[in-house]
Amino acid sequence: MKPRKSGLGRGLDALIPGSENPPPSPGIVNIPIQNIVPNPRQPRTRMDTEELSDLSDSIREHGVIQPIIVSYDDSLSQFILIAGERRWMAAKQAGFEEIPAIVRDVSEQERVELALIENVQRSDLSPLETAEAYRQLSDEFGLSHEQISEQVGKSRASVTNTLRLLKLPDDVKNALAEKKISEGHARSLLSLPAPQAQSAVLQTILAKDLSVRQTELLVRKLTGEKPYSAKKLERAPEIIEIEDRLRTRLGTRVKVNQYRKGGTVVIHYFSPEELDSILAILLES
Repeated sequence: MKPRKSGLGRGLDALIPGSENPPPSPGIVNIPIQNIVPNPRQPRTRMDTEELSDLSDSIREHGVIQPIIVSYDDSLSQFILIAGERRWMAAKQAGFEEIPAIVRDVSEQERVELALIENVQRSDLSPLETAEAYRQLSDEFGLSHEQISEQVGKSRASVTNTLRLLKLPDDVKNALAEKKISEGHARSLLSLPAPQAQSAVLQTILAKDLSVRQTELLVRKLTGEKPYSAKKLERAPEIIEIEDRLRTRLGTRVKVNQYRKGGTVVIHYFSPEELDSILAILLES
């Protein structure tokens, strides 16, 4: 069955009272904090305790300025958080008994989408947390990469590339989660065919503190990619900038090779779906 399109790509503004679909309770209501439970599908799994403490101090002094968003679960006889988990936890830490909230009637799928949208808009999620949220939308609710991209306001290539991070071995994912490596390092490792090779290069990255570019060069060497021809001109800063712009736009590794007469642009893709996404971007009117 084709999933229902919820129109959540408009963002959280669509949920504020006065929109096309107003909440069941008029305006903002105060709800006892003890009657609210966390969203079991909250994509964020890590929370900075220092930031939470700072937010708690601010709420203690100024109150909760922005209401949280919840839905009511009849089976639990409680409210489930959709958006605003940090505000809820900070208010509880500050000793508040009630918190302002907007009550929405939403499906399980919408709970995932709304929690994901809020965190993406606030840049709160790590790459792996974002990938796991995308996986839930894809595997559990049947959304295509294109539909996910529309819902969260990201390109299809970005969604596909982020999901690929879940294919990395556990030691690489742990290093990414602990910020020992960046998402750029992790994506470079995906070019290696075997998990053992990815883990081995991870140890080299950590031991030698390799940059993303150095990692890409090492991976290119290990995969047998031919070294650059001596006839190529020295790489100019503007060529490097063009590569960066193309990499950002297409969501994949791009190499611009400049020769004395002309050159080539090499675009890498790692799945048929990613190729479709790149073609859609290149051929769009």
